Amino acid sequence: MELIKKALEFDKRKMSNMSTSDRVSASREAKELVLKINEIYKETRNPELMEAMKLITEKKRKIDKRLKFRPTA
Repeated sequence: MELIKKALEFDKRKMSNMSTSDRVSASREAKELVLKINEIYKETRNPELMEAMKLITEKKRKIDKRLKFRPTA
C-alpha cells in the first residue's frame, strides 16, 4: 500500500521551523492523502487505513491550528 507509506512518511516529518507557505502546502497534502485513503477505506474497511487517516488528521489539525493563530500585538 503506497498510500500508507506516504501517510507514515508525512506523519514522521518535522513540522518545526516551517514557513507559512510550507504549512499551507502540508495542510493541502494532508487533506489530499486523507481523501484518497478514505475512498479506499470505504471499499475495504481495512483498520490500517483508518489508523493512517487518524495520524494524518491529527497532524493536519496541529498545522491548521498554527496557521489560524494570530497574535494581538
